[in-house]
Amino acid sequence: MTDNEITYEVRGAIYDVYKELGPGLLESVYEEALCYELKQRGLKVERQLEVPIRYKGNELKTALRLDVLVEGKVIVELKSVEDMKPVFAKQLLTYLKLMDKRLGILVNFNTDNILTAMKRIAN
Repeated sequence: MTDNEITYEVRGAIYDVYKELGPGLLESVYEEALCYELKQRGLKVERQLEVPIRYKGNELKTALRLDVLVEGKVIVELKSVEDMKPVFAKQLLTYLKLMDKRLGILVNFNTDNILTAMKRIAN
């Protein structure tokens, strides 16, 4: 699948999860439901994947965890917050750079309109 095809499927899965569960739940609930939905669509999904951090040629012992990696290509960062902060998009961009990936989707499930709460971010 191309990156665009993957992001199309991810956006559809996000919409379906939101339609079923609505806003106001914990991020972990949406993550589990989204992973289930993506697997039902035949996609390879990895959850809570460790992001290695390299500093001046050394790998740091402290690692980050990204929420979801789809088909080894697209990072999905989930939020369930009242206010989306600009730093969340920057965080996803940092994950994309550290993991050498091209595309990511940032989504906030705590919203009245899920279609406007998804943001595609490219590295």
